[in-house]
Amino acid sequence: MSETTATLRKGDVVEVRSAAEILSTLDERGERDSLPFMPEMVAMCGRRYTVAARTERICDTITGGWGSRTMADAVVLDGASCDGSGHGGCAAACLIYWKESWLRKVADGATERSAPADDDAARDSLLALALRNARSDADGEPIRFRCQATQAIEASFPVSSKDPRSLVRACSSGNVPVGRFIRVMARAVVMESAKRLHLLPNPPLRGESGSSTRTPRLDLQPGEWVRIKSPEDIRATLNDKGKNRGLWFDREMLQLCGQVFRVRHRVDRLIDERTGEMIELSSDCVALEGAVCSGEHSVGRWFCPRAIYPYWREGWLERVETEAEVSLPSAKATRQPTPV
Repeated sequence: MSETTATLRKGDVVEVRSAAEILSTLDERGERDSLPFMPEMVAMCGRRYTVAARTERICDTITGGWGSRTMADAVVLDGASCDGSGHGGCAAACLIYWKESWLRKVADGATERSAPADDDAARDSLLALALRNARSDADGEPIRFRCQATQAIEASFPVSSKDPRSLVRACSSGNVPVGRFIRVMARAVVMESAKRLHLLPNPPLRGESGSSTRTPRLDLQPGEWVRIKSPEDIRATLNDKGKNRGLWFDREMLQLCGQVFRVRHRVDRLIDERTGEMIELSSDCVALEGAVCSGEHSVGRWFCPRAIYPYWREGWLERVETEAEVSLPSAKATRQPTPV
C-alpha cells in the first residue's frame, strides 16, 4: 500500500507533508475534496503529531439538525488546533481536519525528514493561496471568512440516524475503545428513546424568566484556575430558553459542573459558521483547557472527535485559590498542541 493511501488510525504518528507536496494536492481554491487547507496549517508543515481520531462521525453545527456527518480520508491530530491568525483572530480554537494525502505516516523510530531545499518558496506559495481563499472582501458587502468549519457541509456527507455503520466504524477504526463504545451506546439508547417520547429536557437547564441575569465579571486571564459552578447556581443565570445573554448552556457542559480547569483564553470574536461573518463579543466569555465536548452526552453528537471548546460566562465560574483544589484530577485534563 502506498504512503498516500495508507489508512491512518488513532495513535499513529504522522508528519505533515512539505508545502510543495501539499500544493500538488490542492485545487485553485486551495481545497481538496472541498476541504480548505488553511493559512494556520502552513506553519505545521514538517511537524509530527499523533492521530487523535478518524473523522467517521463529526457533528453538524451549521444546518441546525444536530445530526452527524462523515468526512472521507481525513483525521484530526492531537493538539493541532487553529489559532485564528489567518481568519481575523477567531478564538474558536477548532481542531483542524487533515486529509490523509497531507500527512505521512512515520515508522517507529524514524528520524525527522529534512525539508526540501525549495520549501521556503513553496511555503510562501501555499500561504498566499490559503490566504487568498480565506476571506472575501466584495465591495459593499461584509467580510466573509472561509475556513474548515464554514465549509464542513461541502466537505462531508450526512450520516443517517437509522444507519448503524458509522457507529460501528467509530469502534472498528480505533477511534473508540470497546468499553467506551458499549457504555456510550447504552446511554444513547436511553436518551434517543427519551427524545422520541419528548421526555428529554432540551436545553438541560433553563430559568423561569424570559430574560437572563447579567452575571458579575471576574476579568479572568489565561492560566488562572476556576471551578465550574453547580447546575443550580448556573440555572439562576439562565432565561427560559436556557441562555445567558444569547449564550447556550448545553448538555455537554452540564457534565463538567463542579470540576476545576485552567482558563485557556478569553473569547472576544468568533466566525459564524453559517455565514462566515465575524461575531464580536463584548460580554465576558472564556474557554477552559480540557473542558471540551466529549461526544458522549448529546443526541446527534455520539463519538464526534471535534472536541469543541464550549464558551463559558464568567458568572458560571469561580476562582480557585488553593493548591489542593488545583491538584484535583479534573484540573489535569487539557487539549494542548503535542507535536511528536
